[in-house]
Amino acid sequence: MNNRSSFSGKLGFVLAAAGSAVGLGNIWRFPYLAAQYGGGTFLLVYLIMAVTFGFSLMIAEVAIGRKTGLSAIGAFKSLDSRFGFLGVLAALVPIIIFPYYSVIGGWVIKYFFVFLSGGASAAAGDDYFTGFVGGTFEPLGWFLIFLGVTAVIVLLGVEKGIEKVSKFMMPILVLLAIGISIYCLTLNGAMDGLAYYVKPQMADVSVKTILAAMGQLFYSMSLAMGIMVTYGSYMRKDTNLESSVRQIEIFDTAIAFLAGLMVIPAVFVFSGGDPKILQSGPSLMFVILPKVFDSMQFGNAVGAAFFLLVIFAALTSSISLMETIVSIIVDKAKIGRKPAAILVTIGVLLLGMLSCLGYGPLAAIAPLGMAFLDFFDFISNSIMMPIVAFLTCILVGHIVGPKMVIDEVETSGTFRRKKLFVVMVRWIAPVMLLMILATEILKFFGVITV
Repeated sequence: MNNRSSFSGKLGFVLAAAGSAVGLGNIWRFPYLAAQYGGGTFLLVYLIMAVTFGFSLMIAEVAIGRKTGLSAIGAFKSLDSRFGFLGVLAALVPIIIFPYYSVIGGWVIKYFFVFLSGGASAAAGDDYFTGFVGGTFEPLGWFLIFLGVTAVIVLLGVEKGIEKVSKFMMPILVLLAIGISIYCLTLNGAMDGLAYYVKPQMADVSVKTILAAMGQLFYSMSLAMGIMVTYGSYMRKDTNLESSVRQIEIFDTAIAFLAGLMVIPAVFVFSGGDPKILQSGPSLMFVILPKVFDSMQFGNAVGAAFFLLVIFAALTSSISLMETIVSIIVDKAKIGRKPAAILVTIGVLLLGMLSCLGYGPLAAIAPLGMAFLDFFDFISNSIMMPIVAFLTCILVGHIVGPKMVIDEVETSGTFRRKKLFVVMVRWIAPVMLLMILATEILKFFGVITV
């Protein structure tokens, strides 16, 4: 392993990697997908996918990183020179995601301060969100704040920055999630929402639900972005790899579950389970939830606490996105962390402005008929991530062989789910990933409406 920064031990790695996994995918995307796809039905399917599909992909990525001691570009090339291009594809994913992710992070900070200052009623207005994102200077200002905080943490390094911040933020995030969930469950009508959320209806299980759950795993577990490869490269050889991944998986899934427990019962309290509200999709957090909080007693306090939680979740993921890009530049350009971090910050600032202004001054420019943020999201999450994950399965399952990963895992302990890993990475996961990719392409061309 080459001479590079590392986590101090298992706790540092698990909290940092869990922090990467726990982000807007858990707090924002998971609840609205659960609401759309039958509550308990989606939850059950997701849990099954997490312990099979998600576990296998994460084990593979972390093991590749630790074995090679390199970031994504170098790691894949070192396993098989023909797959050097896969490292480039994996590296491009966080480069595309990080700028627009920081824009959304800025929106979250904005809403936190709105609720903190007693503005629940204003935020609940029908046109409040569209008016805000359609502006120029205000969205840019919040974007700069979020990007600046992320950059400072990454500049401090792996152990002093990322690990220390993760050890501080992750416990607070969990406590906030539990506290808000408990409060929401005490409200009149919340039990109907709880029943909808935790009680599966097997008649509702469909291909749509399965594909939605599989797609969510990418967002939820930071897969196919080069992030887990990078964090794996910082992992000590004596840290139990399977146990660490299992703990990340539990942490990540628990936060997603708590997010749904906060949001879905609260929506039932507000709307009585109105199907239109449950089907509101991505607008749930920025349009519907402010209305929910405004209708509550102590709505400003609950709203502020909720958006503080989302800030922490967004920051832990943005840190991992930036660290992945910085690590790639350090490895390839052979420059120090600080110059690399400064270069990344400048690049993200320039690229992020497109997404930041894409609903306002730049709204007339619509690549593939989408606003810039939606375009970058589609290219990275719907197209590139399934391709990266599929090719990773081909590389591990059929080119270098699963034994490479198994041997790396077993250097630090037993590999209890070895047989599951082999079957998933060689046969089941590639087929599922092709289904996700085909579905997203057909959705884009309007052939299907999943």
